[in-house]
Amino acid sequence: MGARSSRSAAVAPGANRKRNLELMLLLFAVAVCAFADASAELGMHGSIPSGFALDVCAPAVLALLAHLVVRKWAPYADPVILPVSVLLTGIGLTLIHRLDISYAQVDGWKPSAPNQLMWTVIAIVVFAAIIIGIKHHRVLARYTYLLMASALILLVAPAFFGADVYGARRWVSIGPLQFQPGEFSKIIIIIFFASYLMANRDALALVGRRFMGIALPRGRNMGPILVVWAVSLVVLVFESDLGTSLIFFGAFIIMLYVATERTGWVVLGGLMAVGGAVAAGTLVSHVTYRVHNWLDPFAAYNPTPPQGSSPQLAESLFSMANGGLLGTGLGKGDSWLIGFAGNSDWIFSTVGEELGTAGVMVVLVLYMLLTQRGMRVAVRLSDPFGKLLASGLSAAFILQVFVVVGGVIGLIPQTGKALPFLAQGGSAMVAAWITVALLIKLSDAAGRAELEPKPAPDETLTISAAEIAAARAEMEQAG
Repeated sequence: MGARSSRSAAVAPGANRKRNLELMLLLFAVAVCAFADASAELGMHGSIPSGFALDVCAPAVLALLAHLVVRKWAPYADPVILPVSVLLTGIGLTLIHRLDISYAQVDGWKPSAPNQLMWTVIAIVVFAAIIIGIKHHRVLARYTYLLMASALILLVAPAFFGADVYGARRWVSIGPLQFQPGEFSKIIIIIFFASYLMANRDALALVGRRFMGIALPRGRNMGPILVVWAVSLVVLVFESDLGTSLIFFGAFIIMLYVATERTGWVVLGGLMAVGGAVAAGTLVSHVTYRVHNWLDPFAAYNPTPPQGSSPQLAESLFSMANGGLLGTGLGKGDSWLIGFAGNSDWIFSTVGEELGTAGVMVVLVLYMLLTQRGMRVAVRLSDPFGKLLASGLSAAFILQVFVVVGGVIGLIPQTGKALPFLAQGGSAMVAAWITVALLIKLSDAAGRAELEPKPAPDETLTISAAEIAAARAEMEQAG
Protein backbone atom coordinates (compact mmCIF):
# COMPACT_ATOMS: atom_id res chain seq x y z
CA MET A 1 0.00 0.00 0.00
CA GLY A 2 2.86 2.33 0.87
CA ALA A 3 4.60 1.62 -2.43
CA ARG A 4 1.45 2.51 -4.32
CA SER A 5 1.09 5.77 -2.38
CA SER A 6 4.71 6.74 -3.02
CA ARG A 7 4.29 5.95 -6.72
CA SER A 8 1.18 8.18 -6.90
CA ALA A 9 3.05 10.98 -5.19
CA ALA A 10 5.95 10.58 -7.63
CA VAL A 11 3.79 10.87 -10.75
CA ALA A 12 1.47 13.61 -9.47
CA PRO A 13 3.67 16.53 -10.63
CA GLY A 14 3.66 15.23 -14.21
CA ALA A 15 -0.11 14.93 -14.14
CA ASN A 16 -0.45 18.43 -12.71
CA ARG A 17 1.71 19.86 -15.49
CA LYS A 18 -0.57 18.33 -18.09
CA ARG A 19 -3.67 19.65 -16.39
CA ASN A 20 -2.18 23.12 -15.95
CA LEU A 21 -1.33 23.21 -19.65
CA GLU A 22 -4.88 22.10 -20.41
CA LEU A 23 -6.27 24.90 -18.23
CA MET A 24 -4.16 27.53 -20.01
CA LEU A 25 -5.28 26.26 -23.40
CA LEU A 26 -8.90 26.28 -22.20
CA LEU A 27 -8.62 29.90 -21.10
CA PHE A 28 -7.20 30.75 -24.52
CA ALA A 29 -10.07 28.89 -26.24
CA VAL A 30 -12.69 30.70 -24.13
CA ALA A 31 -11.03 34.05 -24.90
CA VAL A 32 -11.07 33.33 -28.64
CA CYS A 33 -14.76 32.38 -28.49
CA ALA A 34 -15.60 35.53 -26.51
CA PHE A 35 -13.74 37.67 -29.06
CA ALA A 36 -15.58 35.94 -31.93
CA ASP A 37 -18.95 36.45 -30.25
CA ALA A 38 -18.18 40.13 -29.65
CA SER A 39 -17.09 40.53 -33.28
CA ALA A 40 -20.35 38.99 -34.49
CA GLU A 41 -22.42 41.32 -32.30
CA LEU A 42 -20.48 44.35 -33.49
CA GLY A 43 -20.79 43.23 -37.11
CA MET A 44 -24.57 42.78 -36.83
CA HIS A 45 -25.62 45.52 -34.40
CA GLY A 46 -22.65 47.87 -34.11
CA SER A 47 -22.62 47.39 -30.32
CA ILE A 48 -22.32 44.67 -27.69
CA PRO A 49 -25.64 43.82 -25.98
CA SER A 50 -26.09 43.93 -22.23
CA GLY A 51 -26.41 40.13 -21.91
CA PHE A 52 -23.08 39.50 -23.58
CA ALA A 53 -21.30 38.57 -20.34
CA LEU A 54 -23.85 35.84 -19.63
CA ASP A 55 -23.51 34.48 -23.16
CA VAL A 56 -19.76 34.14 -22.63
CA CYS A 57 -19.89 32.85 -19.05
CA ALA A 58 -22.18 29.89 -19.77
CA PRO A 59 -19.78 28.08 -22.15
CA ALA A 60 -16.82 29.09 -19.96
CA VAL A 61 -18.39 27.45 -16.90
CA LEU A 62 -19.06 24.28 -18.89
CA ALA A 63 -15.43 24.20 -20.04
CA LEU A 64 -14.19 24.68 -16.47
CA LEU A 65 -16.43 21.88 -15.17
CA ALA A 66 -15.17 19.53 -17.89
CA HIS A 67 -11.59 20.43 -16.95
CA LEU A 68 -12.21 19.72 -13.26
CA VAL A 69 -13.67 16.32 -14.11
CA VAL A 70 -10.63 15.44 -16.22
CA ARG A 71 -8.23 16.76 -13.56
CA LYS A 72 -9.83 14.52 -10.94
CA TRP A 73 -10.63 11.31 -12.84
CA ALA A 74 -8.24 11.34 -15.83
CA PRO A 75 -5.15 13.24 -14.64
CA TYR A 76 -2.76 11.67 -17.18
CA ALA A 77 -4.95 12.42 -20.21
CA ASP A 78 -3.77 14.33 -23.26
CA PRO A 79 -3.92 18.08 -22.45
CA VAL A 80 -4.87 19.18 -25.99
CA ILE A 81 -8.02 17.16 -26.75
CA LEU A 82 -10.37 19.01 -24.38
CA PRO A 83 -9.32 22.60 -25.29
CA VAL A 84 -9.61 21.94 -29.04
CA SER A 85 -13.08 20.44 -28.54
CA VAL A 86 -14.16 23.43 -26.43
CA LEU A 87 -12.84 25.88 -29.04
CA LEU A 88 -14.72 24.16 -31.87
CA THR A 89 -17.89 24.01 -29.77
CA GLY A 90 -17.59 27.72 -28.95
CA ILE A 91 -17.08 28.63 -32.60
CA GLY A 92 -20.17 26.63 -33.48
CA LEU A 93 -22.30 28.37 -30.85
CA THR A 94 -21.07 31.76 -32.09
CA LEU A 95 -21.91 30.98 -35.72
CA ILE A 96 -25.36 29.62 -34.86
CA HIS A 97 -26.11 32.70 -32.74
CA ARG A 98 -24.92 34.95 -35.55
CA LEU A 99 -27.19 33.16 -38.06
CA ASP A 100 -30.11 33.40 -35.62
CA ILE A 101 -29.81 37.18 -35.75
CA SER A 102 -30.11 37.14 -39.55
CA TYR A 103 -32.95 34.62 -39.54
CA ALA A 104 -34.92 36.77 -37.08
CA GLN A 105 -36.36 38.65 -40.06
CA VAL A 106 -37.91 35.42 -41.38
CA ASP A 107 -41.47 34.83 -40.17
CA GLY A 108 -41.87 31.88 -37.83
CA TRP A 109 -38.14 31.35 -37.28
CA LYS A 110 -37.22 29.97 -33.86
CA PRO A 111 -33.71 30.71 -32.55
CA SER A 112 -31.41 27.68 -32.60
CA ALA A 113 -28.63 28.92 -30.31
CA PRO A 114 -30.51 28.38 -26.99
CA ASN A 115 -31.40 24.85 -28.04
CA GLN A 116 -27.82 24.18 -29.08
CA LEU A 117 -26.54 25.49 -25.74
CA MET A 118 -28.96 23.14 -23.96
CA TRP A 119 -27.62 20.18 -25.94
CA THR A 120 -24.08 21.31 -25.16
CA VAL A 121 -24.90 21.15 -21.45
CA ILE A 122 -26.32 17.64 -21.93
CA ALA A 123 -23.22 16.64 -23.91
CA ILE A 124 -20.90 17.85 -21.13
CA VAL A 125 -22.95 15.93 -18.55
CA VAL A 126 -22.65 12.75 -20.64
CA PHE A 127 -18.93 13.49 -21.09
CA ALA A 128 -18.49 13.74 -17.31
CA ALA A 129 -20.51 10.56 -16.73
CA ILE A 130 -18.22 8.60 -19.07
CA ILE A 131 -15.03 10.01 -17.53
CA ILE A 132 -16.23 9.18 -14.01
CA GLY A 133 -18.20 6.00 -14.69
CA ILE A 134 -15.83 4.04 -16.95
CA LYS A 135 -12.90 2.97 -14.78
CA HIS A 136 -10.93 1.48 -17.67
CA HIS A 137 -11.62 1.27 -21.39
CA ARG A 138 -11.18 -2.52 -21.44
CA VAL A 139 -14.49 -2.79 -19.57
CA LEU A 140 -16.21 -1.97 -22.88
CA ALA A 141 -14.86 -5.16 -24.46
CA ARG A 142 -16.92 -7.29 -22.05
CA TYR A 143 -20.19 -6.27 -23.68
CA THR A 144 -19.16 -6.69 -27.31
CA TYR A 145 -22.16 -8.51 -28.73
CA LEU A 146 -24.69 -6.71 -26.55
CA LEU A 147 -23.33 -3.43 -27.89
CA MET A 148 -23.41 -4.76 -31.44
CA ALA A 149 -27.06 -5.77 -31.12
CA SER A 150 -27.90 -2.34 -29.73
CA ALA A 151 -26.00 -0.64 -32.55
CA LEU A 152 -27.78 -2.61 -35.26
CA ILE A 153 -31.16 -1.76 -33.74
CA LEU A 154 -30.24 1.93 -33.69
CA LEU A 155 -28.83 1.74 -37.20
CA VAL A 156 -31.92 0.24 -38.84
CA ALA A 157 -34.52 2.00 -36.66
CA PRO A 158 -34.88 5.02 -39.01
CA ALA A 159 -35.78 2.70 -41.89
CA PHE A 160 -38.94 1.65 -40.02
CA PHE A 161 -39.69 4.49 -37.61
CA GLY A 162 -37.76 7.38 -39.13
CA ALA A 163 -38.93 10.77 -40.30
CA ASP A 164 -37.96 12.04 -43.74
CA VAL A 165 -35.83 15.18 -43.28
CA TYR A 166 -34.18 16.80 -46.32
CA GLY A 167 -34.72 13.59 -48.29
CA ALA A 168 -33.04 11.17 -45.86
CA ARG A 169 -34.57 8.97 -43.17
CA ARG A 170 -31.97 9.37 -40.46
CA TRP A 171 -34.20 10.83 -37.72
CA VAL A 172 -36.38 9.01 -35.19
CA SER A 173 -39.12 10.92 -33.36
CA ILE A 174 -40.24 10.06 -29.82
CA GLY A 175 -42.92 12.57 -28.88
CA PRO A 176 -41.43 16.05 -29.22
CA LEU A 177 -37.87 14.67 -29.23
CA GLN A 178 -36.02 13.96 -32.48
CA PHE A 179 -32.62 12.29 -32.59
CA GLN A 180 -30.29 10.59 -35.06
CA PRO A 181 -29.60 6.99 -33.98
CA GLY A 182 -26.79 6.75 -36.53
CA GLU A 183 -24.64 9.18 -34.56
CA PHE A 184 -24.64 6.86 -31.54
CA SER A 185 -24.61 3.54 -33.40
CA LYS A 186 -21.42 4.69 -35.14
CA ILE A 187 -19.56 4.84 -31.80
CA ILE A 188 -21.03 1.58 -30.51
CA ILE A 189 -20.12 -0.26 -33.72
CA ILE A 190 -16.54 1.01 -33.50
CA ILE A 191 -16.32 -0.49 -30.00
CA PHE A 192 -17.56 -3.80 -31.45
CA PHE A 193 -15.10 -3.60 -34.35
CA ALA A 194 -12.22 -3.02 -31.92
CA SER A 195 -13.15 -6.07 -29.86
CA TYR A 196 -13.80 -8.30 -32.88
CA LEU A 197 -10.59 -7.34 -34.69
CA MET A 198 -8.57 -7.80 -31.51
CA ALA A 199 -9.79 -11.39 -31.25
CA ASN A 200 -9.47 -12.25 -34.96
CA ARG A 201 -6.59 -10.14 -36.26
CA ASP A 202 -4.21 -13.12 -36.68
CA ALA A 203 -6.62 -14.94 -38.99
CA LEU A 204 -7.46 -11.76 -40.90
CA ALA A 205 -3.75 -11.01 -41.40
CA LEU A 206 -3.14 -14.25 -43.32
CA VAL A 207 -2.31 -13.70 -46.99
CA GLY A 208 -4.09 -15.39 -49.85
CA ARG A 209 -3.16 -14.60 -53.43
CA ARG A 210 -1.14 -11.68 -54.71
CA PHE A 211 -2.42 -9.31 -57.38
CA MET A 212 -0.08 -6.71 -58.92
CA GLY A 213 2.22 -7.09 -55.94
CA ILE A 214 -0.56 -6.56 -53.39
CA ALA A 215 -1.19 -9.33 -50.87
CA LEU A 216 -4.93 -10.00 -50.88
CA PRO A 217 -6.76 -11.61 -47.94
CA ARG A 218 -7.91 -15.21 -48.05
CA GLY A 219 -11.43 -15.77 -49.38
CA ARG A 220 -12.55 -17.56 -46.22
CA ASN A 221 -11.70 -14.47 -44.15
CA MET A 222 -13.77 -12.05 -46.23
CA GLY A 223 -16.97 -12.66 -44.26
CA PRO A 224 -16.65 -9.66 -41.88
CA ILE A 225 -15.99 -7.12 -44.62
CA LEU A 226 -18.87 -8.49 -46.71
CA VAL A 227 -21.24 -8.23 -43.75
CA VAL A 228 -20.20 -4.65 -42.98
CA TRP A 229 -20.45 -3.75 -46.67
CA ALA A 230 -23.95 -5.24 -46.85
CA VAL A 231 -25.11 -3.36 -43.75
CA SER A 232 -23.71 -0.13 -45.21
CA LEU A 233 -25.70 -0.69 -48.40
CA VAL A 234 -28.86 -1.41 -46.39
CA VAL A 235 -28.45 1.90 -44.57
CA LEU A 236 -27.81 3.66 -47.87
CA VAL A 237 -30.76 2.14 -49.75
CA PHE A 238 -33.47 2.16 -47.09
CA GLU A 239 -32.49 5.36 -45.26
CA SER A 240 -30.84 7.31 -48.13
CA ASP A 241 -28.04 8.11 -45.69
CA LEU A 242 -24.91 8.27 -47.81
CA GLY A 243 -22.80 9.93 -45.11
CA THR A 244 -23.36 7.30 -42.41
CA SER A 245 -22.64 4.52 -44.91
CA LEU A 246 -19.32 6.07 -45.96
CA ILE A 247 -18.21 6.71 -42.38
CA PHE A 248 -19.35 3.30 -41.18
CA PHE A 249 -17.54 1.36 -43.91
CA GLY A 250 -14.49 3.64 -44.08
CA ALA A 251 -13.81 3.42 -40.34
CA PHE A 252 -14.00 -0.38 -40.50
CA ILE A 253 -11.47 -0.53 -43.36
CA ILE A 254 -9.04 1.73 -41.49
CA MET A 255 -9.38 -0.33 -38.30
CA LEU A 256 -8.90 -3.52 -40.33
CA TYR A 257 -5.65 -2.12 -41.70
CA VAL A 258 -4.48 -1.10 -38.22
CA ALA A 259 -5.22 -4.61 -36.93
CA THR A 260 -3.59 -6.56 -39.78
CA GLU A 261 -1.19 -4.09 -41.49
CA ARG A 262 -2.32 -5.59 -44.81
CA THR A 263 -2.83 -3.15 -47.68
CA GLY A 264 -4.91 -5.80 -49.44
CA TRP A 265 -7.82 -5.04 -47.13
CA VAL A 266 -7.59 -1.34 -48.01
CA VAL A 267 -7.57 -2.08 -51.74
CA LEU A 268 -10.47 -4.51 -51.45
CA GLY A 269 -12.44 -2.13 -49.24
CA GLY A 270 -11.83 0.76 -51.62
CA LEU A 271 -13.09 -1.23 -54.59
CA MET A 272 -16.19 -2.32 -52.67
CA ALA A 273 -16.86 1.27 -51.56
CA VAL A 274 -16.58 2.57 -55.11
CA GLY A 275 -18.83 -0.21 -56.40
CA GLY A 276 -21.45 0.47 -53.74
CA ALA A 277 -21.34 4.22 -54.35
CA VAL A 278 -21.77 3.79 -58.12
CA ALA A 279 -24.69 1.42 -57.60
CA ALA A 280 -26.32 3.78 -55.10
CA GLY A 281 -25.83 6.77 -57.38
CA THR A 282 -27.65 4.88 -60.10
CA LEU A 283 -30.43 3.14 -58.16
CA VAL A 284 -31.27 5.35 -55.14
CA SER A 285 -33.18 8.44 -56.32
CA HIS A 286 -32.16 10.65 -53.38
CA VAL A 287 -28.48 9.88 -53.97
CA THR A 288 -28.94 10.28 -57.73
CA TYR A 289 -30.29 13.82 -57.27
CA ARG A 290 -27.34 14.73 -55.05
CA VAL A 291 -24.88 13.39 -57.60
CA HIS A 292 -26.58 15.45 -60.33
CA ASN A 293 -26.46 18.57 -58.14
CA TRP A 294 -22.78 17.91 -57.52
CA LEU A 295 -21.98 17.52 -61.21
CA ASP A 296 -24.04 20.60 -62.19
CA PRO A 297 -24.55 22.82 -59.11
CA PHE A 298 -25.99 25.66 -61.22
CA ALA A 299 -28.73 23.59 -62.87
CA ALA A 300 -31.31 25.00 -60.44
CA TYR A 301 -30.88 28.42 -62.07
CA ASN A 302 -31.93 27.14 -65.50
CA PRO A 303 -35.28 28.40 -66.88
CA THR A 304 -36.56 24.82 -66.55
CA PRO A 305 -34.54 23.26 -63.71
CA PRO A 306 -34.39 19.45 -63.71
CA GLN A 307 -36.25 17.44 -61.08
CA GLY A 308 -34.44 17.27 -57.75
CA SER A 309 -32.14 20.19 -58.51
CA SER A 310 -31.14 22.45 -55.64
CA PRO A 311 -29.29 25.77 -55.54
CA GLN A 312 -27.66 25.11 -52.15
CA LEU A 313 -24.26 24.00 -53.44
CA ALA A 314 -24.09 26.94 -55.85
CA GLU A 315 -25.02 29.36 -53.06
CA SER A 316 -22.39 27.76 -50.85
CA LEU A 317 -19.74 28.25 -53.52
CA PHE A 318 -20.85 31.88 -53.98
CA SER A 319 -20.59 32.47 -50.23
CA MET A 320 -17.12 30.99 -49.93
CA ALA A 321 -15.90 32.87 -52.99
CA ASN A 322 -17.24 36.09 -51.48
CA GLY A 323 -15.16 35.48 -48.36
CA GLY A 324 -11.84 35.60 -50.16
CA LEU A 325 -8.70 35.23 -48.08
CA LEU A 326 -9.69 36.94 -44.82
CA GLY A 327 -13.49 36.93 -45.02
CA THR A 328 -16.12 39.62 -44.78
CA GLY A 329 -16.04 39.59 -40.98
CA LEU A 330 -18.37 37.88 -38.53
CA GLY A 331 -21.93 39.09 -38.96
CA LYS A 332 -21.30 40.67 -42.37
CA GLY A 333 -21.91 37.74 -44.70
CA ASP A 334 -24.99 36.46 -46.52
CA SER A 335 -24.63 32.69 -46.12
CA TRP A 336 -27.91 32.68 -44.21
CA LEU A 337 -29.62 33.01 -47.59
CA ILE A 338 -28.85 29.32 -48.21
CA GLY A 339 -31.99 28.73 -46.13
CA PHE A 340 -30.97 26.55 -43.20
CA ALA A 341 -27.22 27.04 -42.87
CA GLY A 342 -27.32 27.11 -39.08
CA ASN A 343 -28.88 23.69 -38.60
CA SER A 344 -27.12 21.78 -41.36
CA ASP A 345 -23.68 21.09 -42.79
CA TRP A 346 -23.90 24.36 -44.77
CA ILE A 347 -22.70 26.19 -41.67
CA PHE A 348 -19.21 25.64 -43.07
CA SER A 349 -20.16 28.10 -45.82
CA THR A 350 -20.53 30.74 -43.11
CA VAL A 351 -17.00 29.96 -41.96
CA GLY A 352 -15.71 30.38 -45.51
CA GLU A 353 -17.55 33.64 -46.17
CA GLU A 354 -17.12 35.48 -42.88
CA LEU A 355 -13.72 34.13 -41.82
CA GLY A 356 -12.31 33.55 -45.29
CA THR A 357 -9.84 30.94 -46.45
CA ALA A 358 -7.72 31.72 -43.40
CA GLY A 359 -10.61 30.86 -41.08
CA VAL A 360 -11.39 27.70 -43.05
CA MET A 361 -7.79 26.57 -42.67
CA VAL A 362 -7.83 27.29 -38.93
CA VAL A 363 -10.99 25.20 -38.44
CA LEU A 364 -9.60 22.36 -40.56
CA VAL A 365 -6.31 22.45 -38.63
CA LEU A 366 -8.27 22.15 -35.38
CA TYR A 367 -10.08 19.10 -36.74
CA MET A 368 -6.82 17.57 -37.94
CA LEU A 369 -5.14 18.34 -34.61
CA LEU A 370 -7.91 16.54 -32.74
CA THR A 371 -7.55 13.56 -35.09
CA GLN A 372 -3.76 13.59 -34.71
CA ARG A 373 -4.05 13.51 -30.92
CA GLY A 374 -6.44 10.58 -31.18
CA MET A 375 -4.07 8.67 -33.46
CA ARG A 376 -1.21 9.55 -31.12
CA VAL A 377 -3.15 7.92 -28.30
CA ALA A 378 -3.52 4.80 -30.46
CA VAL A 379 0.24 4.68 -31.02
CA ARG A 380 0.98 5.12 -27.31
CA LEU A 381 -1.38 2.38 -26.15
CA SER A 382 0.05 -1.12 -25.87
CA ASP A 383 -3.16 -3.14 -25.57
CA PRO A 384 -4.73 -4.06 -28.95
CA PHE A 385 -8.31 -3.18 -27.96
CA GLY A 386 -7.42 0.35 -26.87
CA LYS A 387 -5.24 0.88 -29.94
CA LEU A 388 -8.03 -0.17 -32.29
CA LEU A 389 -10.67 1.81 -30.40
CA ALA A 390 -8.63 5.04 -30.48
CA SER A 391 -7.79 4.65 -34.17
CA GLY A 392 -11.41 3.82 -35.04
CA LEU A 393 -12.85 6.80 -33.18
CA SER A 394 -10.28 9.13 -34.77
CA ALA A 395 -10.90 7.69 -38.24
CA ALA A 396 -14.69 8.03 -37.96
CA PHE A 397 -14.30 11.61 -36.72
CA ILE A 398 -12.09 12.79 -39.57
CA LEU A 399 -14.15 10.86 -42.15
CA GLN A 400 -17.24 12.74 -40.99
CA VAL A 401 -15.38 16.04 -41.33
CA PHE A 402 -14.25 15.01 -44.82
CA VAL A 403 -17.70 14.03 -46.13
CA VAL A 404 -19.23 17.25 -44.76
CA VAL A 405 -16.55 19.69 -45.89
CA GLY A 406 -16.12 17.84 -49.18
CA GLY A 407 -19.84 18.20 -49.87
CA VAL A 408 -19.91 21.90 -49.00
CA ILE A 409 -16.99 22.82 -51.26
CA GLY A 410 -18.14 20.55 -54.12
CA LEU A 411 -15.37 17.97 -53.81
CA ILE A 412 -17.86 15.10 -53.37
CA PRO A 413 -21.67 14.85 -53.43
CA GLN A 414 -23.34 16.40 -50.42
CA THR A 415 -24.18 13.84 -47.72
CA GLY A 416 -26.25 15.74 -45.16
CA LYS A 417 -24.13 14.77 -42.15
CA ALA A 418 -23.60 17.30 -39.37
CA LEU A 419 -20.20 18.95 -39.01
CA PRO A 420 -18.92 17.89 -35.55
CA PHE A 421 -19.19 20.60 -32.88
CA LEU A 422 -20.14 23.34 -35.39
CA ALA A 423 -23.50 22.41 -36.92
CA GLN A 424 -26.70 22.67 -34.90
CA GLY A 425 -27.95 19.28 -33.72
CA GLY A 426 -28.29 17.59 -30.36
CA SER A 427 -27.42 14.05 -31.47
CA ALA A 428 -24.27 15.16 -33.27
CA MET A 429 -23.15 17.29 -30.31
CA VAL A 430 -23.64 14.53 -27.74
CA ALA A 431 -21.96 11.96 -30.01
CA ALA A 432 -18.98 14.25 -30.58
CA TRP A 433 -18.47 14.71 -26.84
CA ILE A 434 -18.81 10.96 -26.24
CA THR A 435 -15.95 10.52 -28.70
CA VAL A 436 -13.92 13.14 -26.83
CA ALA A 437 -14.62 11.43 -23.49
CA LEU A 438 -13.48 8.04 -24.80
CA LEU A 439 -10.31 9.51 -26.31
CA ILE A 440 -9.51 11.22 -23.01
CA LYS A 441 -10.02 7.97 -21.08
CA LEU A 442 -7.81 6.15 -23.58
CA SER A 443 -5.09 8.80 -23.35
CA ASP A 444 -5.25 8.65 -19.55
CA ALA A 445 -4.73 4.89 -19.70
CA ALA A 446 -1.77 5.39 -22.06
CA GLY A 447 -0.24 7.97 -19.71
CA ARG A 448 -0.61 5.70 -16.70
CA ALA A 449 0.89 2.74 -18.58
CA GLU A 450 3.93 4.78 -19.59
CA LEU A 451 4.63 5.56 -15.93
CA GLU A 452 4.47 1.92 -14.82
CA PRO A 453 7.93 0.49 -14.01
CA LYS A 454 9.16 -1.82 -16.75
CA PRO A 455 9.94 -5.36 -15.57
CA ALA A 456 13.64 -6.18 -15.52
CA PRO A 457 14.74 -8.90 -17.95
CA ASP A 458 15.02 -12.36 -16.42
CA GLU A 459 18.73 -13.18 -16.34
CA THR A 460 17.98 -16.92 -16.27
CA LEU A 461 16.49 -16.60 -19.76
CA THR A 462 19.50 -14.76 -21.20
CA ILE A 463 21.66 -16.94 -23.47
CA SER A 464 25.09 -15.80 -24.55
CA ALA A 465 26.50 -16.18 -28.05
CA ALA A 466 29.09 -18.67 -26.75
CA GLU A 467 26.35 -20.87 -25.32
CA ILE A 468 24.48 -20.79 -28.62
CA ALA A 469 27.65 -21.76 -30.52
CA ALA A 470 28.36 -24.61 -28.10
CA ALA A 471 24.81 -25.93 -28.41
CA ARG A 472 25.03 -25.79 -32.20
CA ALA A 473 28.34 -27.72 -32.15
CA GLU A 474 26.82 -30.41 -29.96
CA MET A 475 23.88 -30.77 -32.35
CA GLU A 476 26.25 -31.12 -35.32
CA GLN A 477 28.28 -33.79 -33.52
CA ALA A 478 25.11 -35.65 -32.56
CA GLY A 479 23.93 -35.51 -36.15
